Amino acid sequence: MLQILDTVRDRGSRYAASGGDIADAAGCKAFIAALKSEKKFAKATHNSWAAVLADGSVIKDDDGESGAGAVIARMIERAELRGHIVVVTRWYGGVNLGGDRFAHVVTSVRAYLAELGGG
Repeated sequence: MLQILDTVRDRGSRYAASGGDIADAAGCKAFIAALKSEKKFAKATHNSWAAVLADGSVIKDDDGESGAGAVIARMIERAELRGHIVVVTRWYGGVNLGGDRFAHVVTSVRAYLAELGGG
């Protein structure tokens, strides 16, 4: 599991990105359970995620951050990753971010993909 903490900080909210290889929907569920077994992730406001399975099918969950799963899924597909899940975690800082939250999801996934690719 690759984790990148503090990809973005904005008005009290903090973001992180995590991900790893998965085989199927059960693997996604197990990945999320393992992530949430870490206290800091269990206490997060949102753990939005998407996965592209080996066959190209997409599974996603906004976890209350409406539209975030679709944004993550599109970025995984563009990176041509298969059998992989990416989770963007947000700890809410008390201020609504409006549309900026999508920019922060994108920034977090970009940081994850850059780290995954070694660059």
